[in-house]
Amino acid sequence: MRTAFGGATGRGLRHLGLVLVLLCGTLAGAAAASSEPAYYGWFRPSAETLDTWRLEETPGAPDQLRIRSRDRRDAPRTRRVMVLFPRPSPAYDVAMNKILDLFVEKGLAAEVRVINFRRDDQRGRRALAEAEAWGAELIFSMGSESTAWLWKRYRGGRIPVVSVCSKDPVLLGQTQSYKAGSGTNFAFTSLNMPVEAQMAYLMELKPNLKNLGILVNSHNVSAIETQAKPMLRYAAKRGVRVLYLDVKNPNFAGDELSSLVGRAVSTMRKNDPTLDRSLFWITGSTAVFREIESINASSDRVPVLSVVPDVVQAGNDSAVLSIGIGFQSNAHLAAIYGIDVLQGRVRVGEVGVGIVSPPDIAINFRKAREIGLKIPFRFLERATYVYDYQGRIVRRNGEPVGFSR
Repeated sequence: MRTAFGGATGRGLRHLGLVLVLLCGTLAGAAAASSEPAYYGWFRPSAETLDTWRLEETPGAPDQLRIRSRDRRDAPRTRRVMVLFPRPSPAYDVAMNKILDLFVEKGLAAEVRVINFRRDDQRGRRALAEAEAWGAELIFSMGSESTAWLWKRYRGGRIPVVSVCSKDPVLLGQTQSYKAGSGTNFAFTSLNMPVEAQMAYLMELKPNLKNLGILVNSHNVSAIETQAKPMLRYAAKRGVRVLYLDVKNPNFAGDELSSLVGRAVSTMRKNDPTLDRSLFWITGSTAVFREIESINASSDRVPVLSVVPDVVQAGNDSAVLSIGIGFQSNAHLAAIYGIDVLQGRVRVGEVGVGIVSPPDIAINFRKAREIGLKIPFRFLERATYVYDYQGRIVRRNGEPVGFSR
């Protein structure tokens, strides 16, 4: 289990039986079919959210939702929380549902107003005015874009702000220290893990790494500044040749990536003819990681890794391995921050940056076998998500799930 502010108890050697079964190739995933939950055009609630919360669209405001706790007569009070989305995103859906789940788990009754401000300054200002007039006690800034906008427009404001699904605030200049608080009305969590730790995992996977292809969206400033550039500098200092593959037009990312990755493979072969000492590394750029099928199609036998655990998924359209912080893990930590702020256990400007540790590891053994990649046993020990040789989920959130002989 994770600790509230980013630590973790030791996982140890868990689920050895799962290892043996994987090696024997007898695992079979069994995902239960469920009805598709409602979709509000820019937010998709989970079945659990629909069971425990009442969702109401706002008349005349299609970019707003009101989410209210179902019968909570035993709750001492109903908290008022606003969540600011910059745009639709499956990542934000995951995070929002996790926050709501944790509110229920902790017995916190709340009315939550979720607003998609579409990265529009005037819409954002109206949302802030509504939050203050309504008496919101907390704002969750969903995504790096929302966090950057709020930091610019609402630093020092009356309502506490907690960031969710946002990149490293120290590297982005939003706070000075990981350990000290911001000294403002902001508390930060981070989707990033330290570059030194990330590189250590990559070198354990490929001890003689020669080539690293970094994939990023050239328009995603937060991914460039907190992931791509730090990794480029760190790897280059250690003698690894870095190929910087940046998508120029996100609307045609698939086509661009097919070309970029294909040319990169040709370059890698010049000093690594068998491609045994090369890797592709996908940053947390949605325009990039949603094109995993195109990336795989052009990557030959070079392993495709991601910092986003959700890019490792069932089937063949998947990264082979991810080492990073998942949207759900980050949202869990952000929800803990928010609850502690609401209940007066911490002062919002005094808590350090919340970073989940150890990171989430996700492995797809179908992809690993396809390209002949050996996964270190330590990675499997610590893995949060595991897909078997058929690409079926057999471990989720660190626990084995429906498998049969």
